[in-house]
Amino acid sequence: MYDYSALDQYRTVDVQSKVSASNPHSLVAMLLDGVLQKLANASGAMQRGDLSAQGSALSAGIRIIDGLRASLDHERGGELAGNLRAIYDYIERRLVDANLNSDVKILTEVNSLINQIKSGWDAIPNDLRGV
Repeated sequence: MYDYSALDQYRTVDVQSKVSASNPHSLVAMLLDGVLQKLANASGAMQRGDLSAQGSALSAGIRIIDGLRASLDHERGGELAGNLRAIYDYIERRLVDANLNSDVKILTEVNSLINQIKSGWDAIPNDLRGV
């Protein structure tokens, strides 16, 4: 048998190390990656009919989206920050719907939205990343 608690401890240390060595741009990229991972976990759980794992993964994804929304700087971000807030609100509503209905299609839609945001984020030139 595998010792999953040791694996979880390793993952926690790995994430903590990455966070402590990251700048704000990298942290947002890590959060977006985290949402994508939670969506993949939820999708797999839905396909297996594992409602507990599905709910846990989607709850974790919603918490990450909450963190992303909370990090928006509306003074400096202006209209872009407002648009991202609206998208994050929409994503959260869709994740709740996906959980209530065990709907993988909704997860596919949300995955596409997150990937679009992540593509834009990753395309920000290095000199504008605040590194």
